[in-house]
Amino acid sequence: MKKILIIIPILLLFYNCGRFKNEDKKEENEERIVCISKQYSEIIYALNAEENIVAVDVSSTFPPKIKELPTIGYHRALSAEAILAMKPTLILEDNNIGPEHVITQLKELQIPMKQFGHYENTIAGTDSLITEMGRYFNAETKAAQLVETLNSDMEKVLNNINSFPEKPKVLVIHFGQASNIYLVMTQSSTAGKMIEWAGGTMAVEGERGMMQLSPEVIAKSDPDVILLTDFGYDRLESKEQIVSLPGVATTRAFKNGRVYRVEEHDMVYLGPRTGKNILKLQQLIYKNEGVQ
Repeated sequence: MKKILIIIPILLLFYNCGRFKNEDKKEENEERIVCISKQYSEIIYALNAEENIVAVDVSSTFPPKIKELPTIGYHRALSAEAILAMKPTLILEDNNIGPEHVITQLKELQIPMKQFGHYENTIAGTDSLITEMGRYFNAETKAAQLVETLNSDMEKVLNNINSFPEKPKVLVIHFGQASNIYLVMTQSSTAGKMIEWAGGTMAVEGERGMMQLSPEVIAKSDPDVILLTDFGYDRLESKEQIVSLPGVATTRAFKNGRVYRVEEHDMVYLGPRTGKNILKLQQLIYKNEGVQ
């Protein structure tokens, strides 16, 4: 696992390298917030509270306009220099940043750093996080609207499940392939929760949220549906190139034309759009049958 974990930030940096050239258009801001959390970033934009966000990490990719901001790098491979260059008055982070010596440097420089509450990775926990962030950014009314919409969407999700006769096996492949090894999300991941809520079952089990699997194991899992995250899917020159992915072409999913593209940021954390994202998953998994 260690080798792949080293490769991931490099791939992300390469894929998002154009963002390092983004101009700081908020140089005059007295309050300058650097947000190093893709979940926080999306919620802040959903709250319409992004005015003082001057930079984010490269994994913050939603909403699309967030890519116009300067980036300070990958959240697990930060440099103090890149962060300090943005002259932050506050750093927002979710306890998933590194390396450790950079965190130590930032603390020694006494740059204010803030984490919001550590809630369960559930819809209720997401409601609580949105509510807390709404209070912090003086956007309580908007936060309440986001929570109401999220819960309304989840009600639709649960109502749809009652009309589904079976639970298809779903395989979620992150980044496509790397040296004939796939990074696959398991039932222990956020994606696993979302597939379960959508009414499906994950084709791969594991204690970790993501595992390396060989083409042989992919073929043996024989899922009904395969979801390829955007990075891997978009590396293919055309949709027809899916057949070139080792182990994929022999699966029921491929033979039945059930291989789909999904956005990585929709599958790895819970946020205001989670209900809508699960409704989209139901449409893919069940071919729109009975989906509101």
